[in-house]
Amino acid sequence: MKRLAILAATLMILTPSALAQSAGEIARVQSGASCTGCNLFQADLSYRDLPNVNLSGSRLRQANLSLVTMNGANLSGADLSVADLFGGRFTGASFAHANLRDANLVGAYFGSTDFSGAGLVGAILSGAEMETARGLTQEQLDTACGDQETRLPAGLRIPVC
Repeated sequence: MKRLAILAATLMILTPSALAQSAGEIARVQSGASCTGCNLFQADLSYRDLPNVNLSGSRLRQANLSLVTMNGANLSGADLSVADLFGGRFTGASFAHANLRDANLVGAYFGSTDFSGAGLVGAILSGAEMETARGLTQEQLDTACGDQETRLPAGLRIPVC
């Protein structure tokens, strides 16, 4: 019993630091460096030009990517839940198998972007340009919402927010 209590106390001490953002990793990405599998929790990447950056498998939960330009970026397998991608440009980017749960994609541009297997539950796509996006399915879109300004590939539709 004593060992279990010590283990529980140790886990409670270590867990917050293991989940905290990494200021060094955020600074590297802000300067344009790739950072796969990094902890970028609540990172502010807004207004930056980050072409071809590789953030695959990274934790970008609650990150601010509003008005960012990330053309050709690799965000496959990344956790972008509750992230703000408002007005961002993601031409030719990959969000394959990324978690975009409850993310704000309002007014963002996703020309030729790959959404294969991406989770869009609760995502807001109002005004998003996704007409040439790849890998989008009706099943994914049924879990998100948008408006009459949301541009989707032919044959797909989205519930209204």
